[in-house]
Amino acid sequence: MQVGYIRVSSVEQNTERQLDGVQVDKTFTDKASGKDTNRPQLQAALEFVREGDRLVVHSMDRLARNTEDLLRMVRELTGKGVSVQFHKENLTFKADQADPMATLMLTMLGAFAQFERSLLRERQREGIAVAKAKGVYRGRKAALSAEQAVQLRQRVAAGEAKAAVARHFGISRETLYQYIKAEA
Repeated sequence: MQVGYIRVSSVEQNTERQLDGVQVDKTFTDKASGKDTNRPQLQAALEFVREGDRLVVHSMDRLARNTEDLLRMVRELTGKGVSVQFHKENLTFKADQADPMATLMLTMLGAFAQFERSLLRERQREGIAVAKAKGVYRGRKAALSAEQAVQLRQRVAAGEAKAAVARHFGISRETLYQYIKAEA
């Protein structure tokens, strides 16, 4: 079975160019950062594939942006008899074939993807620092309006369970505690 894995970093991004024209029997798609492997569809794909299957990914950086994660996933997949194919790089890893050149390419290209992510984060931090210095950086939009924050505090003060209040407003308990603390 050919199983496709597609990943984009945000909901706004388009997945259509990945695996375009590649025949797959089932596709798993994540709209999440590749910084780690805590992605629901990636985990589902890893659990789904069986010996003899092939996991097809557009490019290495779509599977992982961390060299250790990339190498580990390819090693674990091939260890259970699953082939891994990176379409863009034209590299395939199979359980029964050791290809030192392909492994070198995997390691090097994985390191470049990790390096690129590090540079991106560094540029992002620098840009935020400049924007803060100019007074134009506002940070993330508040989870609740001022009116909702007042309602939240009133409900908590009335003794309603914090978890229930957080669920009602669609926020985490940590965010709820931050709103409570901000009042003090």
